Amino acid sequence: MNEITIERLGHQGDGIATGADGPVYAARTLPGETVAGEIASGRIAAPRIVHPSAHRVRPPCPHYAACGGCALLHADDGFVANWKQGVVRAALAAQGLEAPIRGIATSPPNTRRRAALSGRRTKKGAVVGFHGRASGTLTAVDGCRVLTPAILAGLPLLEEITRTGGSRKGEMTFTVIDTPAGLDIAAAGGKPLDRTLLPALSALAQRGIARLSWDGEIVVAPAAPALVMGAARVVPPPGAFLQATAQGESALLTAVREAVGDARNVVDLFAGCGTFALPLAARAEVTAIESDGAMLAALEAGWRHAQGLKPVHVRTRDLFRRPLQPDELAGFDAAVIDPPRAGAAAQTAELAAGGPPRIAAVSCSPASFARDAAVLVRAGYRIDWIDVIDQFRWSPHVELAAQIRRD
Repeated sequence: MNEITIERLGHQGDGIATGADGPVYAARTLPGETVAGEIASGRIAAPRIVHPSAHRVRPPCPHYAACGGCALLHADDGFVANWKQGVVRAALAAQGLEAPIRGIATSPPNTRRRAALSGRRTKKGAVVGFHGRASGTLTAVDGCRVLTPAILAGLPLLEEITRTGGSRKGEMTFTVIDTPAGLDIAAAGGKPLDRTLLPALSALAQRGIARLSWDGEIVVAPAAPALVMGAARVVPPPGAFLQATAQGESALLTAVREAVGDARNVVDLFAGCGTFALPLAARAEVTAIESDGAMLAALEAGWRHAQGLKPVHVRTRDLFRRPLQPDELAGFDAAVIDPPRAGAAAQTAELAAGGPPRIAAVSCSPASFARDAAVLVRAGYRIDWIDVIDQFRWSPHVELAAQIRRD
């Protein structure tokens, strides 16, 4: 049995100590804690807390021991908030950057309106939930502290769908969105949608949900799962990306509005189905660019049915392979960029070469944000401020929004 003292947390939320043969990782530990356990391959799989941190709290979820969904539920809110802001500072420092961090907006418990759940048939029926940490074991999550009450109430229905349409050998996945019209459920990995399965699923889907799709094919849609985006109502394609919480989306939108300022002609890069483009169209003409044609079609339909918005132009384009060039960027007063986790190296290079004076940068990866921001700073831009956004409460996931400008 070895005893170690945790020095810091890694990017996945694991505690890290210095061992005789290099770093030792211990999950669900906190800096300053002394823990004991057997070290194997640089990790203590089941650490015993010998001396706990003052920031340690009793996890308020009954599934914490088995579920892998929350890595930091054992830490108090102040610690998590400070740590996530520190992750952003460390990412900036790694690129030789500094920027004011104005604070963190943390979503309340039970506000996660979009979730990816797994379902598996069992001998007694079915289980739907999250996987255990680094495990194929599924844990039911009734009473979960992050999902909205509507999603929690829909878990029994997801279990019935799994029993009806799941294979005994495979695992189903459910992308579930809590919309004002009811749950939007995108199921994948089940049996083929044949003449026997279709009516059975249709009958189940009548129980208070807005839409059920099966491997991308809509089975039934009793109500349009529309989402409010500014003055528009948008019906996203099944399984579409959406900001995880309404509170997080609001915080990001507030930051983006401030960052673009009074710009009258805005380009929204990686626009999705209009999270930023449609609210910004209340004051500015917007060009929305996105590689997913179905997402853009939803954005455009939402704009066409809205009242009082400025023109919104949509372009389907892969910005990784065909980034907008400086001559195409020249007519815009501001840009919004919200790339996937990998960042947007190609598009950032073109922004650095001839982008607009204002950039509202949104990122779900501090590391890729800092890498791209460093390119802009070397080209004469400056980072005025950063807001940290915590939509994935108790997880190591960190998001941010920043105002980047050049004179």
